[in-house]
Amino acid sequence: MREKVVVITGASSGIGAALAENLGRRGAALALIARRREILAEVAGRSGDRAVAVICDVTRREDVRRAVAEVIERFGRIDVWVNNAGRGISRTPSELTDDDIHDMMRVNVLSVLYGMQEVLPHFQSRNEGHIINISSMLGRIPFATVRSAYCGAKHFVNALTATFRAEVAATHPGIQVSLVSPGVVYTDFGLNALHGGPDSRQFEGGQSAEEVAEVIAGVIESRRADVYTRAGSRERVLGYFGSLGEDA
Repeated sequence: MREKVVVITGASSGIGAALAENLGRRGAALALIARRREILAEVAGRSGDRAVAVICDVTRREDVRRAVAEVIERFGRIDVWVNNAGRGISRTPSELTDDDIHDMMRVNVLSVLYGMQEVLPHFQSRNEGHIINISSMLGRIPFATVRSAYCGAKHFVNALTATFRAEVAATHPGIQVSLVSPGVVYTDFGLNALHGGPDSRQFEGGQSAEEVAEVIAGVIESRRADVYTRAGSRERVLGYFGSLGEDA
């Protein structure tokens, strides 16, 4: 891991901060991306002597393009780009507004698209690189009605990941695009959701951000394409789709 230069978006808290500290202990060079300067600097300070904070709004393409250039200038290259930034919502589908949809697409989908597209030319120039998109079990099974638009956004991220992977593999097989799908994670995700919401720590069967970070660190090493962070998740997804409807 000491040879890796890793970019993590949404690194100021939650999974992103836990991943930064995990990889920092392993000696990776880190570029930590978020908007909150002081908090991000604190995370960088806990993530080893090769971690730098890059202030960036990942919902703005020009910011992401600048961040790519800054990291390459600082470290000489990028090996892994982790699209982790995102936000939930607490609103049922019948209540959704145009602004709700726009916000979910901007924060959860466009941020991922910009990250993939802006780092791609650098990876193509080397025929080497790894993009990791952090999705959600809600991107597989839309089981939380109140997270309606977030479920849709993560389904979109899953589709983008799969199609981007197929496109890039056809010409640059040295580039991998991975998807990681956590379930409930004990962070401030629920409290920070658009329109507020219950604390994610109230739900049973969740994981700590540190546990999820350990799985993501494993994906960096294994380069596996599609990974769930909890045992049994794959079977749960297969069971869900197997129960839908019947063949014509």
